Amino acid sequence: MADSSTLLPPFLLAEPETSVVDEPQASLDSVVERVIGDFGWTQLVQSTLVLLSRFFDAHQTFISVYADSEPAWHCINNGICNSSANICDLSKSSWAWNGHPYKTIISDWDLECASSFIKGLPTSSFFLGCLLGGFVLGTLADTSLGRKNLLTLSCLTMSIASLMTIFSTNVWIYSAFRFLSGFGRAAIGATALVLATEKVGSKWRGQMGTIAGVSFALGLLSLPGIAYINRNSSWRTIYVWTSTPSILYCVLVHLLVLESPRWLFLQGRKEAAMAILKRLGPTSLNLCLPYISLKKEAPKTNLYSPIKILLVRKWALQRLLIVMLTGFGIGIVYYSMPLAVGNLGFNIYLSVAFNGLAEIPSYIIFSFIVSKWSRKGSLLAFTTLGGICSIMCIINWKEVVLIGLELVSYFSACTAFIVLMIYTLELFPTCVRNGASLMVRQAPVFGAVFSPILISAGRSNKVLSYGVKGYLWTKIHQVFLLIQTISYLYIHVFIS
Repeated sequence: MADSSTLLPPFLLAEPETSVVDEPQASLDSVVERVIGDFGWTQLVQSTLVLLSRFFDAHQTFISVYADSEPAWHCINNGICNSSANICDLSKSSWAWNGHPYKTIISDWDLECASSFIKGLPTSSFFLGCLLGGFVLGTLADTSLGRKNLLTLSCLTMSIASLMTIFSTNVWIYSAFRFLSGFGRAAIGATALVLATEKVGSKWRGQMGTIAGVSFALGLLSLPGIAYINRNSSWRTIYVWTSTPSILYCVLVHLLVLESPRWLFLQGRKEAAMAILKRLGPTSLNLCLPYISLKKEAPKTNLYSPIKILLVRKWALQRLLIVMLTGFGIGIVYYSMPLAVGNLGFNIYLSVAFNGLAEIPSYIIFSFIVSKWSRKGSLLAFTTLGGICSIMCIINWKEVVLIGLELVSYFSACTAFIVLMIYTLELFPTCVRNGASLMVRQAPVFGAVFSPILISAGRSNKVLSYGVKGYLWTKIHQVFLLIQTISYLYIHVFIS
């Protein structure tokens, strides 16, 4: 009878110390981790292509800065027109818009005298779509569609709805398309990050978050350039310029991006998962794939199950409300600062570009403070700094001072948001962590729903725009720290 060792392939006998089959009943995570290694060229290309979706995400998130703004105007009959007067008190024949008559939706549909609610409705509709889409689409990445298909579907929905806005004939139809665009956009950020991180080693997952943030910042940086090139055209042109490349990107994702091997394993599609692991991992480990035996994974619960636990358990609900309240305040500043730069009187193209540049250092600062500062201390520092700078914007400083204060406030909001998400992961146990993260990520979006109305009102009264946001943001986080301290004491004393 032959020796049992001769039944094994030679490469398993030659390098037993590097073989994946040293753990005959290895867990799924450990197998995927060891096969794909840390990082390689295939993973670099895959991750870059996936996280490029954040570039186009930034376009649609902040496109209203240019499409929905109120353009400058001038008098054409100085005898009955005063350029410092309220435009609604003047005869329509005595003044005209600067540049293209249909430069924005305000000039296209004669909304200059409409209420703040109407002017802010399209942008608020976009964020309402994000809010609803986050809850509806959030389950699909883990269940029926998977990461790749959901990313493609979300990005395609956002892009097609964005392109369809050019056929809008009034603010109501336009708002409906913006809602649909936001609904699709809701799942892009989280899905892209999960898909990218599940293809690299654990040591590189933090870098994936940084790349995703930089991709979003670059998209925000490129938006002013696109708008400036089309500054003498209709607002519909900028939607064509931003949505068309995004649609082409969706085609590339469908053709070139690989699905997450982990999700495929959980769906019972072992052959497809093995094929992808062979393309991602080093050749020496790929040879071991046919001999891998996995532990049986625990059945996957529905995403809404942990959310139910969060709402039922008193300690979990206390923590959840606190971090969501914090996220709400951060969202008001994070989203509204770039959207409101037109209210400061500074160049609208340079100011948005500066905001994009301000977001990149926030990731560098975070990587420096993450291991040195406490989470609560970091939140207190950045939220207080952002709130104070926002309040100071109501003073009639010089334009360069105002934009400086706005940039510091936006930078603080970016950094605070990153710290908040890490803090959330540490506050909740594994069984409810995904559900908690989902709800906390939606809190800033809920805050963003109110931002456009404040911005529209702030065009005539800066106190209603920057003052309200800064005061609200600062007070929310003072209350947050007080409640958080009481909550910790309660948990420490009464919960074992």
